[in-house]
Amino acid sequence: MSAHNKLQLFAGSYTPADLPGIHAFDFDPSAGLLRRNGSFSGVNNPSFLVVHPNGRWLFAVSEMGMAPDGRHGAVHAIDIRYGDAGVDLTPIGRISTGGDWPCHLAIDASGRWIAASNYGTGDAAVFPILPDGALGEMSAFVRHEGRGPNQARQEGPHAHSATFTPDNRFVIIADLGIDRLVVYRFDPDKGSLQSHVEVPAQPGAGPRHLAFHPSGHHVLAANELDSSVSVYEYDAENGALHLLQTLKTLPDDAPENTVADIHFSPSGEYVYVSNRGHNSIALFRYDSNGHLSRLAVLPCGGNWPRNFALSPDGHFMLVANRYSGDICVMPVLSGGSELGPPVQRTAVDQPSCVVFPGTVPG
Repeated sequence: MSAHNKLQLFAGSYTPADLPGIHAFDFDPSAGLLRRNGSFSGVNNPSFLVVHPNGRWLFAVSEMGMAPDGRHGAVHAIDIRYGDAGVDLTPIGRISTGGDWPCHLAIDASGRWIAASNYGTGDAAVFPILPDGALGEMSAFVRHEGRGPNQARQEGPHAHSATFTPDNRFVIIADLGIDRLVVYRFDPDKGSLQSHVEVPAQPGAGPRHLAFHPSGHHVLAANELDSSVSVYEYDAENGALHLLQTLKTLPDDAPENTVADIHFSPSGEYVYVSNRGHNSIALFRYDSNGHLSRLAVLPCGGNWPRNFALSPDGHFMLVANRYSGDICVMPVLSGGSELGPPVQRTAVDQPSCVVFPGTVPG
């Protein structure tokens, strides 16, 4: 793998703090091959990662509930240094998210703010990113109330992701527990959140992750509990969402399943959604009117595809298969409408997130 054509990839996992839980890889975009070049321990369950747009800092959740010492889950800030011997990851600091089981992070368009979603307690927080990569004191905190019809999974609110709109004027929190997309007005000068509007999902859908089309005109929601994907028109002027369509991610005879991640192809022409249980990737075609059509549901190469990433050129999909313990690399064929058989499987203990610096994880 020559230096001029390699890309960096980071993977998070469900591992205790005394074991390596964050892994760095070189990725060869021409052959689709991964090579380890660093790892980091010290974080309990670093299940979701984001890399700052400057490429120098990595942020990881510590997906934990209330600890014996009274501390909630946390976000860890980590310095990235690239050298001839590999990637060196050095802790900058940690900060409590103010809630339990944080499971998602997002950085705003300015690179000055980061939002953390707490699944366990149904709340979310915003923190400033300081000039040295550390996180400052919480600038906003919102907590949801309510429940949904699924008694096992929707007994209370479960904020599963926070997504900054492309214009950086709003934050949309997908709350699985109350079947709502909760829209907040975002102030990029103060890092504050102000209640704006709540958009109901189908009862029992359980919205989890969102993906904006590159045009910014539509946003898609991956609905975990009923294995579907919903298309919303985004009204940027008013910060409003209008439901256009909902499609299933599975064939009719599929076994019990929960949806996880969602991404557009770099061109915006195709959409991919991961199915856990059915262990597959659903492929959809998108048109400029926001209409989706399902093309295929194909094997993900492993067991329990919690998260996946597309290479920046869109030629490969890398899937974090948690229960089979591997990152599976599959070629994306026919311009995006097909997936080929795996070209590599790399062993990682309970992988849960994969991200290329400069791309947006789900």
